[in-house]
Amino acid sequence: MSHLFSPLQIRDITTKNRIVVSPMCQYSAINGLANDWHFSHLATRAVGGAGIVFTEAVAVTPEGRITPSDLGLWHDAQIAPLQRITDFIAQRGAIPAIQLAHAGHKAGSAEPWNGGKHLATQQGGWLPIAASPYLLDTGVSAQQASLDDIEQIIIDFGNTTRRAIEAGFQIIEVHAAHGYLLNGFLSPIVNQRTDEYGGSFDNRVRLLIRVLREVRKNMPINYPLFVRISASDWLENGWKLEDSVQLAQLLALENVDLVDCSSGGLAPATAISVGPNYQVPFAEAIKKHTNLLTGAVGMITTAQQAEAILSNQQADLIFMARELLRNPYFPLQAAQQLQENINWPIQYQRAKPKY
Repeated sequence: MSHLFSPLQIRDITTKNRIVVSPMCQYSAINGLANDWHFSHLATRAVGGAGIVFTEAVAVTPEGRITPSDLGLWHDAQIAPLQRITDFIAQRGAIPAIQLAHAGHKAGSAEPWNGGKHLATQQGGWLPIAASPYLLDTGVSAQQASLDDIEQIIIDFGNTTRRAIEAGFQIIEVHAAHGYLLNGFLSPIVNQRTDEYGGSFDNRVRLLIRVLREVRKNMPINYPLFVRISASDWLENGWKLEDSVQLAQLLALENVDLVDCSSGGLAPATAISVGPNYQVPFAEAIKKHTNLLTGAVGMITTAQQAEAILSNQQADLIFMARELLRNPYFPLQAAQQLQENINWPIQYQRAKPKY
């Protein structure tokens, strides 16, 4: 059997293959509610054969949304529309998964196709909070999160986790990457605090550790907990791979199961040499230096490429984004290329190739 189509057990959850639909923002919600677009987007990829299907980043508070059109789970009314989606994903033999997030200084922005800039209050935006005051593209500074804000954010992550479990999600991922709030606290560039949440490495990771403890407290112990990190800021004097390895060693003590290894996103002008497998070394290093599973993401577009990453023990799961936007049936086609005779939906059996 190929590595890509071998099952992986994480706690009591077993995924039928190693292909993960990576969280991809759709900017299509109203008041944080999932709708037919989200159902179609995620259900199609479950039909397409992915083993794990993640929602986009789901905000734990209204003010934690990247844009006013993001999904949210800060209110019980938002549970049922998501449960409709998780029910279908599970019926297709995939694992429904959710990424929980707070956008930090990136919150309150326009959708990408509307420019992506921070929105003024009169445009429907709001003043975001961050680890430290952060100059926005409007010339206004995001406000520094107070200690009371921090305590409330921790509670919000826990409450959202409870709702996510009620909605039928079986994997929870905490988003601590791409310049969003938790990543901002980790980064020595953004985080200029002088209290117990700033300065030293131990102080800067404190909020993430406290959030993870609260999340784990509100989910079944037999369900997996993932964390997405930016393994490198790609910035001088920023967060580096060695910091990520040190963090991952702490995450292993907090009942985290997998590190989803992305990078960058802290500053828009960051120069990153992007190409196939450009982030795979991050997943490989963290896997090598800890007992955690890792996920590789970024410019992974072919079955052979994904198979090589797994067979070389560089990662345990393959997170795919743009390729699954282009082709939601990539897993079915990848199986054919790797000579794996996997189950197709019975409604599609007559189109299954003979090999």
